[in-house]
Amino acid sequence: MLEFLDEPETWVAVAFVIFLGVLVWFGVPRMMLKVLDERSARIKAELEEAKRLRREAEAVLEEYRRKAGGVQREAEAMLANARADAERLGAEAKAKAEEFIARRTKMAESRIAHAETQALAEVRAAAADAAVAAAEKILSDTVRGPAADALVAKGIRDLKGKLN
Repeated sequence: MLEFLDEPETWVAVAFVIFLGVLVWFGVPRMMLKVLDERSARIKAELEEAKRLRREAEAVLEEYRRKAGGVQREAEAMLANARADAERLGAEAKAKAEEFIARRTKMAESRIAHAETQALAEVRAAAADAAVAAAEKILSDTVRGPAADALVAKGIRDLKGKLN
């Protein structure tokens, strides 16, 4: 009946049970549970920190997206303003050019009209001088004496007054 005491497996089992008893006696299972609990708490804290960091990163990302949208809208507004300014400046330049051309045209027309008036006056004066000279020659050839001289002088004065 005590044959099982001769078996080495029996002694290994007894040694194992004694070993477990010594471990329990010195509180190794409690220490192991404490170490595992501490590790679990540290992992839980790290997970909470990771979640907090993720929320912060998402908030920062959302803020940057919002800012990027604002910058995009601002850039579009600046571009629209630049286009409007360019169109306005183009229209102003065109209006100024048209005004300048109109002024130059009016000035040229005024100079031409003045030149025409002056030329016409010169032609009239030349025609009057020629007519006076011709009348003087004709009258001096046909009328003689002091009456002729008075008549010629009066005719010349009248002719000059009418032609000018």
